[in-house]
This record gives sequence, C-alpha cells and structure tokens, in this order.
Amino acid sequence: MHAMSVSPESLVDAAQAAFLQGGVSISAASCGARPFPSVCRVLACCVAEDRSRLTVMVARSCAQELLEDVEHSGRIAVVFSQPSTNRTIQIKGEHARPGAPDAGLLEAVRLHSDAFVNEVVPLGFAAPLVRSLLNFPDHDIVAIAFTLTAAYDQSPGPRAGAPLKAGA
Repeated sequence: MHAMSVSPESLVDAAQAAFLQGGVSISAASCGARPFPSVCRVLACCVAEDRSRLTVMVARSCAQELLEDVEHSGRIAVVFSQPSTNRTIQIKGEHARPGAPDAGLLEAVRLHSDAFVNEVVPLGFAAPLVRSLLNFPDHDIVAIAFTLTAAYDQSPGPRAGAPLKAGA
C-alpha cells in the first residue's frame, strides 16, 4: 500500500527519533529479485531534522545482498530494539538509495557503537565483543537513505504490530 494518510514526518515524534538514534540494536531487511529477503546488522541511524527520512549505515562487507536488494527494489525495513527493555520499533521505507557516508554519518557510527556498548555491558556482554560487531573501517561503510512510509510498535505484548503513535 503506497497511499499514506499521514505525512512522513508525523510517523515518528522527536522522542521516538531519539530512540532510533540511541544505543539500540538495529537490523535492516530488503527484498529483490531473489525469492527470499536479505538481512544485516545496521551500524547506526540518523534521522533527518524533519523526521521524514532516515539514513542507516551498514558495512558493505556484511551487507552485499541487502545493498543489491535495496538497489533493485528501493525498499527497506529497519528494526530498532533496546536490549534492556525489549522496546522495539519497526520502520518501513521506500526510495532507498545507498551512497557514500559523509563525516557526520561516520561519526554517528562511532557514537552509536559507544551507546550500544553502554546499553549491553550491564546485561553481561563484554565491551570488546560488542565493539567487534560494530567496528568496520570507514571505507567499508555505506549509507542508505530512505523515506519513511510506515512505523510500527513491535515491542512484545498485545500492541505488537500496531501503527506507531506519537508519544508512545
């Protein structure tokens, strides 16, 4: 369904945008010509000031199928989950295009790594192990920018799958 009754910037509020850019676990998926989806870990997310677009960073060395699928379909789904609470948000987008990250996006990857370490070390994970999941050379990082088309509360419980509401 491509018709939207709300503008993209109203899909997430400022607090939800901060959550998407915090110390959360992030995964992206897409589909293309193959009969199955591609999935990979995301290194960081940046939300545009008007909250109508997101940019996620992935490591090309781990995300080749995802990048091919995004190029083919222009569609992407990204899931953000906070390990300490299981709060989870899913964002779907279109007009996704991979490109080279600028210095600000590369800095966002470093900041996200620090925030994610701070989130999961108290849960018993070793900081070096966690950093190894998110540590890639700058030349391996690809930015995927896309327009938000849908947002869902995917936290476990009776509201899982419900459209995200501002302030929720």
